[in-house]
Amino acid sequence: MTTILTSTLPARPETAPAPEYAPRIAIADPAALGLGAFALTTFVLSLANSGLIPSAGAAVIGLALFYGGIAQFAAGMWEFVKGNTFGATAFTSYGAFWLAFWWLLTHPETEAAAGADGIGAFLLAWTIFTVFMTIAALKTNRMLVALFAAATLTFLALTVGSFTGIVGVHQLGGWIGLVTAGIAWYGSFAVVTNTTWKRTVLPLGHLR
Repeated sequence: MTTILTSTLPARPETAPAPEYAPRIAIADPAALGLGAFALTTFVLSLANSGLIPSAGAAVIGLALFYGGIAQFAAGMWEFVKGNTFGATAFTSYGAFWLAFWWLLTHPETEAAAGADGIGAFLLAWTIFTVFMTIAALKTNRMLVALFAAATLTFLALTVGSFTGIVGVHQLGGWIGLVTAGIAWYGSFAVVTNTTWKRTVLPLGHLR
């Protein structure tokens, strides 16, 4: 009887082996690259827009493709890997902005077809995008808030300059762009230095 009862009981499940998890791969902070690419490309373009070095407008073409465009876009992809929605959206978007800008510079027929109003609409759209990124930045750090606020003013001045044709307003956008580039360079400098030195050397002013 004991044998019969025992044979009718469900078999005890074997202990399942503990799942093996692959170790998480640590990657470098892509913000230093993203901010540096944005800063340097913006700086060179702003030298032309401000009227300080007009020929910088030609020199920025390669930067718009390779550094401001491809390198910054790649930084955005790595921010996705790190789970940073803000950084991923910002770097990928502005990387795409520089790629689109490169396209306009290297396809004169497209730029001519767009005209001043078309370029103004292009810049207006980026102004709107930068405004809502500025609002999102209020939960990050003071450096990013200052950067996106300055970038908003840069896009706004360039937008107005394109729609109105007023050279002074366009040049004002160039001067504000130089400030924007300086802030982004500081952010890149801070991230790479703090990470390398493994302590806060240059504060970013966290707001969280």
